[in-house]
Amino acid sequence: MKPLLEVKNLHTHFLTDDGLVKAVGGISYDLHEGETLGLVGESGCGKSVSALSILRLIPNPPGKVVEGEVFFEGRDLMKVSEDEIREVRGNKIAMIFQEPMTSLNPVLTIGYQIAEPLTLHKGLSKEESWKEAGELLTKVQIPEAAARLRAYPHLFSGGMRQRVMIAMGLGCNPKLIIADEPTTALDVTIQAQLLELMKGLTRDFGTALIIITHNLGVVARYADRVNVMYAGRIVEKGSAKEIYGDPRHPYTIGLMASVPRLDMDVKKKLIPIEGQPPDLLHIPAGCAFRPRCNYAVEKCQEVIPELTTLADKHEVACWVDVRRN
Repeated sequence: MKPLLEVKNLHTHFLTDDGLVKAVGGISYDLHEGETLGLVGESGCGKSVSALSILRLIPNPPGKVVEGEVFFEGRDLMKVSEDEIREVRGNKIAMIFQEPMTSLNPVLTIGYQIAEPLTLHKGLSKEESWKEAGELLTKVQIPEAAARLRAYPHLFSGGMRQRVMIAMGLGCNPKLIIADEPTTALDVTIQAQLLELMKGLTRDFGTALIIITHNLGVVARYADRVNVMYAGRIVEKGSAKEIYGDPRHPYTIGLMASVPRLDMDVKKKLIPIEGQPPDLLHIPAGCAFRPRCNYAVEKCQEVIPELTTLADKHEVACWVDVRRN
């Protein structure tokens, strides 16, 4: 089956006063219909920038996609016109942004903001779009949905605002939803409710989902496949079962060792990854993770490791076989 989304050798750079920031340094992956992909890594590793690059939402200046292809339903989104990419945004590919309070317009009602893309992309009348907006709020489990349409964002709790963002994302029945840290700053109960809601809705509609997060628990529960990013590159990718059951990159191993698990000894201490992520203005030669890696060898200082296939689409970018160490 042909993938719904194919990202090939994507590079995104930012030209700043201090120099060139290589935020995304050549990532490639694909995604099929109905599949959920987890994109994980520390803050600043390029997760959100790579997602914004797909929809050509990188502000220029200072940012620019300098190389790469993004095929969606067979079309390269990097080459289509501005009118064509606007037709894709919110219609075929929806994005749920990290902080709903800054994504929602504070001077417009919730109903207006949900109804607007329905009118724009689906050609509905004002009455039809408002009716459907109410139905969408009901789907995301907001009580008294019809009455809440005329409320403003500041009258909603953080969890409710995120539900509104999900409703907006689902409005045009997109083929792909990109959720950028969709549960940040929410308590764990609300997080679970929203994630179950998103997973259920994508399952019901057959929508593909990309979850961008640093929460490994979220990825373990909801993702089919996982891409682990570090310093703008994908260092390991595979099925969630393979990544969690047999991590092969030192960075992935470090991430797993730094978070608590229900099956671990309660007396066992968590092991943090020493050091800091690299400055993307001055990425070290060779493997970017080398200064923090306990497995590094001489070759790691000189040559950037490329992704190599281990088994069953499990790929890792590392010169060392961690199983032998």
